[in-house]
Amino acid sequence: MAEPLLQLAQLSAGYGLARVINDVSLTLEAGRSLAVLGRNGTGKTTLLNTIIGATRHLGGTIRFEGRDITKLRSDLRARGGIGWVPQERNIFKSLTVEENLTAVAQPGAWDVEAVYRLFPRLKERRGNMGNQLSGGEQQMLAVARALVLNPRLILLDEPTEGLAPIIIEELLAALKRITRDEGLSAIIVEQHAQKILGVTDAAIILDRGAIVHQSTSASLIADPAPLETHLGVTGKKAGVRGGH
Repeated sequence: MAEPLLQLAQLSAGYGLARVINDVSLTLEAGRSLAVLGRNGTGKTTLLNTIIGATRHLGGTIRFEGRDITKLRSDLRARGGIGWVPQERNIFKSLTVEENLTAVAQPGAWDVEAVYRLFPRLKERRGNMGNQLSGGEQQMLAVARALVLNPRLILLDEPTEGLAPIIIEELLAALKRITRDEGLSAIIVEQHAQKILGVTDAAIILDRGAIVHQSTSASLIADPAPLETHLGVTGKKAGVRGGH
């Protein structure tokens, strides 16, 4: 039987003396996607930061493709196949869209033309500097930059935060294609459940750094009671709707 792509076992981590993640255990199979939900300050971003190696390890293990990477440097994790799209986006604002992509591209299925097909807006803006793009276009470029590294797992931290509704729809359609059609494994942190459950296979809800609910995304859509319990929103308020 094949090893899971990612396996966290009793993982605890934080910053300095502060423990933010507590005994988190989860498994992600190759080709699957996971939504990480929770209120502000519950450890969602810290969980991603821990997977990429940017927090203080306080216990437990991280295995990626069967290999223990718990003590591995973050740059080696990235080189080993973990892509990351932080909230800050981290694009090169003084380079053009195309230069942003070619500067980091690694051989694989996701080349510059492939991400242009995914994000036609970026192709239209290929000669524009990063600082000439709208917030939504910068977010698309951040996702595209992660994709051209051809990772086996992509982590996205609040990808829809602060974007206009029409851009959110475009971005969600792209994420759906990445996860559903292309089969790229993904972990997507999102504060608003309605935006992400339709494009992920499974979901966890974090509270105080611990997993308090774990299920398929489809079951959360069908029965949003855990969202009300842990996020304080009803299914109707959350806008949870079916569809994958």
